[in-house]
Amino acid sequence: MTSYEESPGSLDTGRQEFHGAETTLQNLVLDSQDIVDFLTELAVIASSRLSTPGYPVHAGVTVLRHKRPEAVASSDAQAKALDELQNGFGDGPCLTALRIKRPLLVSDLTGEQRWPYAKAAKANGVASILAVPLDLAGEAEAVLNLYSGRTHGFSADDISTVEGFASQASASLRLVLRITQLSEARNDLSSALESRTVIDMAIGAIMAENRCSRDTAFSILTKASSTRNVKLREVAASVIASISGEKQINTFFDE
Repeated sequence: MTSYEESPGSLDTGRQEFHGAETTLQNLVLDSQDIVDFLTELAVIASSRLSTPGYPVHAGVTVLRHKRPEAVASSDAQAKALDELQNGFGDGPCLTALRIKRPLLVSDLTGEQRWPYAKAAKANGVASILAVPLDLAGEAEAVLNLYSGRTHGFSADDISTVEGFASQASASLRLVLRITQLSEARNDLSSALESRTVIDMAIGAIMAENRCSRDTAFSILTKASSTRNVKLREVAASVIASISGEKQINTFFDE
């Protein structure tokens, strides 16, 4: 299979170049609330730069970890529906592009036999699809999905332009993924410390009330957790609440 299908007779689109995209992407990294927010803006940029009056291009971005979608974003409802449709079929041009790690262009979905998805996409007003993988250097996998209502909707120049944009976007997305991972690790650590503190407080309360050792107090706590089929932290919180009269147990850690 070639990297992409040539599109003889493709229209002179007059599309905008991706000038200034690198600065825009850097600002997105700083301004985005989370990975989905970043991906949504990324899709909107691609859609707006490639669309022409009367001929919109719909864009979606899919990020996968361990072969499963982790984050999906789109420029509009049409792109969202098309991405979800493809994920539902389990295969299509975009997922194939991920596997072969090269851009894949389907110039005309009419009569396309490689994917059952193609017929469904055609029924939803799509005539051509361009899928360009993003290089995340092992962090995850991602692909930029572009949909046009015209046959031969993407020229060779379009593909080259989108590849350049995808290269810039890849670097920014790697950074966003790394920030997300660090944030998740921080939240996990904070949650673990909070649980440990509540459990330690409950153990101390049981030791004082029963005049027993720490091991015995912990055994009492774990037995109650097992008997009630309730998480250990929740049992510990109920112990503290019964003593303090406070239903909400708050713990604080310096950032």
